[in-house]
This record gives sequence, structure tokens and C-alpha cells, in this order.
Amino acid sequence: MANVLIRDIPDEIVNDLKQMAKLHNRPLQQELREILVRNACQPYRDVARQAAEIRRKLAGKHRAFTDSAELLREDRNR
Repeated sequence: MANVLIRDIPDEIVNDLKQMAKLHNRPLQQELREILVRNACQPYRDVARQAAEIRRKLAGKHRAFTDSAELLREDRNR
């Protein structure tokens, strides 16, 4: 596993993080690890969830949609 050093974190932020760690009954290092892991994966989960919802909404419309790759190819060939 890799180690990361982050410099110049404001004291008030560090104090807030320590309080969060205390509330979760874990050391600061573990709290920081949890925050990083949770937030590193979040954007991808959000995009996948949003894409699934869009597909679900469009499926109920009974419309035919063209393949975007085909449209891009036509545009590039102009």
C-alpha cells in the first residue's frame, strides 16, 4: 500500500477531522483513509447511477435511438 503526505492543512480542518474520527470511534489516519476511499469512488458511482436512470427513463418512451458512434463517424467524414 502507498503512503501519502499532505502538507499545509489548516489547523481548523485538522481539528474538524479529529472530531469526525472521534465521533466514528477510530484513529485520525483511519478516518482519513475512509474519506479518501469513499470520495475517490463516488464520481464513478454517481455517473453510473445517473446513466442507468436516463436509460430507464428513455426505455419508457418507446423511441428508437441511433448509435452515437455512427453519428460521430459521419461527422468526422465530412
